[in-house]
Amino acid sequence: MKRLLVIILLLSVALPLAARHYPFIRGDKNYLQYPAGKSPDYALFLRKLDTLLATGGTDVRVLHVGGSHVQAGTMSDRLRRRFLSLKYGMDGGRGLVFPFAAASTNTPVSYNSSYSGRWESANCLRPADVELGLSGITITAVDTSAKVNLDLIPREFHLMHQRYSFNRVDVLGEGEQEPVIILQGRDTIRGVHGGRHHHFDLPYYADWLQLAFKGDGQFQLRGLYLDRPNLGFTLCEAGINGASTTSWTRCSLWEEDLRRLHPDLVIFSIGINDIQGDFDPSRFKSNYRELIRKIRKVNPRCAILFSGINDSQLRRHGVNPYTQAVEKAFFELAKEFKAVFWDWYEVMGGYGSMASWQEAGLAQSDKIHFTSSGYEMLGDLLFDAIINSYYVRQ
Repeated sequence: MKRLLVIILLLSVALPLAARHYPFIRGDKNYLQYPAGKSPDYALFLRKLDTLLATGGTDVRVLHVGGSHVQAGTMSDRLRRRFLSLKYGMDGGRGLVFPFAAASTNTPVSYNSSYSGRWESANCLRPADVELGLSGITITAVDTSAKVNLDLIPREFHLMHQRYSFNRVDVLGEGEQEPVIILQGRDTIRGVHGGRHHHFDLPYYADWLQLAFKGDGQFQLRGLYLDRPNLGFTLCEAGINGASTTSWTRCSLWEEDLRRLHPDLVIFSIGINDIQGDFDPSRFKSNYRELIRKIRKVNPRCAILFSGINDSQLRRHGVNPYTQAVEKAFFELAKEFKAVFWDWYEVMGGYGSMASWQEAGLAQSDKIHFTSSGYEMLGDLLFDAIINSYYVRQ
């Protein structure tokens, strides 16, 4: 096992060398913190990752939750691909996806979605008349011609990228209509109704599907879970542009859908939208407690990693003054739940550093969001911090 860990650590060496091109990045701060002194649940996550790398005898499942940083998909996908590069054949399934195109918003870069027919959408940014789940968004098919297409070949595909395929699908949703899956060979597959979802076993592996509906009425779709039978590593992202901690507490079926994933680690990157204008630490921590309560009901030993938030600027008001306050709240939450904390703010350079990222082409002109290169760098930094946490195992 020690030899295996040496190989893993060697694979992470390239990141600090890349980061040295940007002097504002604090490589000396790029580590996980243990505010409670130890994190037994995170240690369990590392042991499961050990087992997967050594023998392949277990599943390791990770959920990344946030706002637009996560919906963009680049940071999460970088993390996913870095983990999968540790061992050939470790793909445990693509996991949760959503046809964002039908809601007239951006699909994460790691897959494509399209639609036909008429759809209505609601998300967690405000109270909704429909139930919301793990993805934070629900679309409703309102005519018989409504269809969505999902294609797992990413928009910026390279030959060395991981190719994802699946032969099991859970359609998360319910309604009067019956969902059916149409594959590229035009095979129409009917599923098995399982309460608030429909399960489909496909006759072969696919990387594309069309979801259509039979019968009259409507169908409310919360997402699709794409899976395969082998054990391996799965990382799912759940991100909604503009989502705050309050937004995610509106998802009444969050726990229901979370049971399908049953994560070993949840990475929380929610917070940047909680400090747009003001910041209430008590409400912030209360919202996180509610989300963690739901996670622990699904998996009492699920590890929690708080990523903190990035330095940013308020429109026409300069550097956001609440960033350090929300970082303090993250640290206190990590101590309360014996979780781990990655100090995104300090790693990127601290107060005012977003301007340096923007000048270097790593952040967008709004000084809140990052470019693709910036998100990839952040994914690399977080991956490196996780891998280097093997040094301080408990």
